[in-house]
Parts: sequence; C-alpha cells; structure tokens
Amino acid sequence: MLTDTITAISTANGTGAISVIRVSGEDAFDIAGKLTRKDFSGVKGNTVHYATIFDGEEPVDEVLISFFRHPHSFTGEDVAEISCHGGVYLTRKVLGLVLARGARMAERGEFTQRAFLNGKMDLAQAEAVNDLIFARDEINARSAVHSLKGSVTKILDPLEEDLVQIISNIEVNIDYPEYEDVHELTEEEVLPKSREWLEKIGQLIRRAEEANTIREGIDTVILGKPNVGKSSLLNALLEEDKAIVTEIAGTTRDLVEGSVRLGDITLNLIDTAGIRESDDKVEQIGIEKSIKALEKAQLVIVVIDANNMDEQDEELLRMTENRNRIVVYNKKDKKQIDNTIAISAIQGDIDALVTEIQRLYERELSSAHMDTLNNERQIGLAKYAKLAMEDAVRSLEEGMELDLVTIDLQKAYDALKEIRGNTSREDLLDEIFSRFCLGK
Repeated sequence: MLTDTITAISTANGTGAISVIRVSGEDAFDIAGKLTRKDFSGVKGNTVHYATIFDGEEPVDEVLISFFRHPHSFTGEDVAEISCHGGVYLTRKVLGLVLARGARMAERGEFTQRAFLNGKMDLAQAEAVNDLIFARDEINARSAVHSLKGSVTKILDPLEEDLVQIISNIEVNIDYPEYEDVHELTEEEVLPKSREWLEKIGQLIRRAEEANTIREGIDTVILGKPNVGKSSLLNALLEEDKAIVTEIAGTTRDLVEGSVRLGDITLNLIDTAGIRESDDKVEQIGIEKSIKALEKAQLVIVVIDANNMDEQDEELLRMTENRNRIVVYNKKDKKQIDNTIAISAIQGDIDALVTEIQRLYERELSSAHMDTLNNERQIGLAKYAKLAMEDAVRSLEEGMELDLVTIDLQKAYDALKEIRGNTSREDLLDEIFSRFCLGK
C-alpha cells in the first residue's frame, strides 16, 4: 500500500566506504528521529544532517541523513536516505533498526513504482531507471539516460498529436453536426493523414528494432565443417582460450558461447559443432544443436578452410544463402587469398572480419545513437498501434462510416499511451474537448 513506509538498502551488497539505506513514506522523518533521538519533523527538504544512530542506549554508527520532502523527491513521498559506514554487518544492522521502528521492506522496484504512481515519471522513464542500472556499455547507458529525461515522450508526442487531431475532427463532426462553422470532414481528407501517420510510425518501429539489435547484442553463430578453425576464431574474437583447439576433427561437440565487444557492437557468439555426416552419437547431438542455433541466429559467420574447400562447404553455403551471413576464408597464413574476407584465426588476424561486421551493421549503429523506443514492450505496443491504424485505413478505403473508423483510431491512440503507462477513454476525451470551444 502507498500509505506504508518502506525501506531497503540502495547500494550494492558488500563491503565499501558508504552504504545508503532509503526510507520512503509518511513516517520516514519520524523513523529517522527515533533512530537518532532528534526531532526532524520540521526539517527542510533537500538538506543533509549529521546524527548518531542508537540501538537502545548503545551508539551504532555516525551517519549523514539526506531529507527530501514530498513531492520533491524520487518517489514523490517524504524520503530519508541514511548514509552509514559500509560493510555487510553494519548496513544490515542499521536496516534492521529502521524496520524495528515501523518501516517494512520494500519489494523489488517499489521505490520506482511509487515514483510512477505518484506521477514523478511515466512508465517508459521508470523502465529507463532499470536500464541505466544494468547498462553494459555506452550506447545502453546513453539510451537509458535520454529515456529517463523523457526522450520517449518527445518521440510519441507528435504521433499522439496527429491521432488526436484526426479523431477530434471526426468526433466533432459526429457530435455537433448543427454547427455551421465546423468543417465537414470526409474520408478523402482523413485517409491521406492516416497513411502519413502509418509511414511515420513504421519508420519509428524500424529504427527501434535496429537500435534494439545493437543494445541487446547480435546473436551470432560460427558455422563450418570440422577443423576449419571455428574455435580458433571464437578464441580470437574473445581474446581468450574459451574453446578447445586441436588438429583432430570434431573436437567441438557442444555449443561454446561467449560475448565480445567490437567497438559499439556486441556479438553474442556461439561456436558450433562442425556440421558433417557422423556415426558418433555424441557428435550427432552436437550437430543437431548447431542446426537449431542456426535457426535462431541473427548473424551467421560461415568459416571455410581456404586450403581445403569441398562439397561440404558448398552445402553450408547453400544452407545459409538466405541468412544474414558473412563468409570468411580462414588459414590465409598458409595460402594467399584474394578478393574475399580472409583471416588467420590461429594468429589472431581477424581485422577483415571485424571491418565487415561493422560495415554490415552501419545502419543499426546509426539508429542506436538516435533517441527511439527502448525495449520489446514499447516496440510491441507501437506495432499494435500500427496494426490498428492499418485496419482504419482499410476501412476508409472501403468507404466505412467515420464513426466506426474511430474505433481503430482509438486503439492506436491507447496503444501509444500505454507505452507510458497512461491510457483511458476519458484521457482522450479530455484532450479532444480541451481543443474545442463550442459553447457547451
């Protein structure tokens, strides 16, 4: 319940110089006073106070307490943040005393949930808080910070504005036909506006999916027949001996995985068992896993031994010809290779492959540096809005009455609003009638 006062450790669990215990709710200042034997009831917000925390008569720690008065706090409630000396024992001791004075343990994400429910941020911004914490690179961190500052709202506002304009004009024509100064709207006028809106959201979805590919990392399978250097390539990319490398064909019998950064691109790598005909039952299982991994891969790196290309290689090329792939010719240290992407995995000479990967994902990298939707939930809702508008366009093309078309337009609007966690029919009506002054 929002009336509860909640608490939790806000810093990492472990030994450090400082730990922070956050307390949020109407009793936050009172609890801080009970812990320190001070009266903080009249304390100003955005101030820091030195105090000693007591357990009965025994002093526990000297701390700094930061006070934030509602609504000017992260959660929108009264918040006290206790900065105590770090360390697992001492931090948990102070937390236990806070709980003993009437607070309850916060659930996962509950501080941010309260910030959302109290109107301090929308749902996209709330998601950005978690994205920022778990950001693993500059692109993810930048995207999260921009989203936290409202970039998703800025992206969606024009699309919502266009929808409201279309719907409001239709609604006024339906509800106030007696007003001579209201322009009578026709399908011929609504249809081009709807098509233009479809084009805009289609571009947004495309950019978001491209950016998401870069943020999440590209699921990449290294494919080839046995003993062509797949494991050597994996090790060269990871710059560690992750996979066993020998002269014996069929050494890799299971999937070997790893993740590597190539500039701004992350590859989620899978080294597969060499694909060939085999009577070895264990190797057969590994080959079956390789084929399944291939089906899910976003990028396939086909490795061919430049010194020993045969029908098995040709079959692999046929198998992957409709996939997003890069064909590399390995062992250039043993043979001169021209007009191809040539590497020597065993010597770590893979610059040609890295350059090709970066070239292949230039557009996705460009989208990742733009402000756009940030996760599958947001993209999914945008796609739903697009489908609803496509239904509306088909209805308009078939000559359906405008009042029926608004049903699909409303679905599109609701889907966009749901991205930010705010949707209702009343919300749309308020927006519509705030734009028209018709004397009623």
